[in-house]
Amino acid sequence: MLTLKQVYDLGIKLGIQADPRGQKRVKNYLERAKKEFEDLKPEEKKYFDQEKLVNPYDDCRIHAGDLKSSLKRVLAGIDVGPGEILLATQLNERGKKIDAVIAHHPVGGSLAALHGVMDMIVEVYESLGVPVHVAERIMEERIKEVGRGIHPINHYQIIDTAKIMGVNLMNIHTPTDNLVTKFLEDFLAKRKPQTVDDIMKALMEIPEYQEAKKRGAGPSIFAGSPKNKAGKFIVEMTGGTNPSSKVYQELSKAGISTIVGMHMRDDARDKANEFHMNVLIAGHMSSDSLGMNLFLDELEKKGVEVVPCSGLIRVSRNKKI
Repeated sequence: MLTLKQVYDLGIKLGIQADPRGQKRVKNYLERAKKEFEDLKPEEKKYFDQEKLVNPYDDCRIHAGDLKSSLKRVLAGIDVGPGEILLATQLNERGKKIDAVIAHHPVGGSLAALHGVMDMIVEVYESLGVPVHVAERIMEERIKEVGRGIHPINHYQIIDTAKIMGVNLMNIHTPTDNLVTKFLEDFLAKRKPQTVDDIMKALMEIPEYQEAKKRGAGPSIFAGSPKNKAGKFIVEMTGGTNPSSKVYQELSKAGISTIVGMHMRDDARDKANEFHMNVLIAGHMSSDSLGMNLFLDELEKKGVEVVPCSGLIRVSRNKKI
């Protein structure tokens, strides 16, 4: 039987194992956070989120509930709001006890700190051949932009609802984005796609993308042609949110021909197109579902029942339990 804290810790552990930076760089990141905390003045330390000392993902937190409570059944979704909290209480009243609600996208403090995970992508771009000073400057602008955009949001609306209703609530964002990134990298590497269409056909072998196509939001080619050679491609599905559109010129210079993404803004698509890159967008809810499913499968193996909601395309890769 897993507790709320154990479920959360498992998510962070899986995310670190799949982190595109590599575990050594994640360890270095945590060491820098420790030094940052130690260097603070005493009056500043009370504002430092000490979760950062053990968790490299600012966009994941336990938001409400008893850390020691046992979880037998969870309600899991992509976007969770007050409605899903009320849904959990309604299911409880109808005899289907829900022990916790697990969101994918950040809420509360993890939404307010979403931009804090975006610097991880600098090291990913560096490993692809983008000069680190260029990657840092480009991402610095985008991180500030995202920070300004989320600053005025009513972050704690759902948290207050969960606390009032006595519902355990957590979210797991970048770790499951890391899981889907690694899964697709390994999956596509085995198939050795030669063209953009080969990548599309490979994606359509995956149940989450099959279901997304039925729902009208399946994989789509945003730039380039199905007949184009895939060349060197990257899976761009983690790092908080969309990177700066300026990075595509640098990725093209570094020899990247094709982007396999989760979603992409029009200005980024225009830039990728300008520099002759292929862009294949797998889909947002379907890709998020794939990442969440890889995490939820681990909970299922340990005896936790999963009730999907809020756009989660639940596909279990476990044999019958």
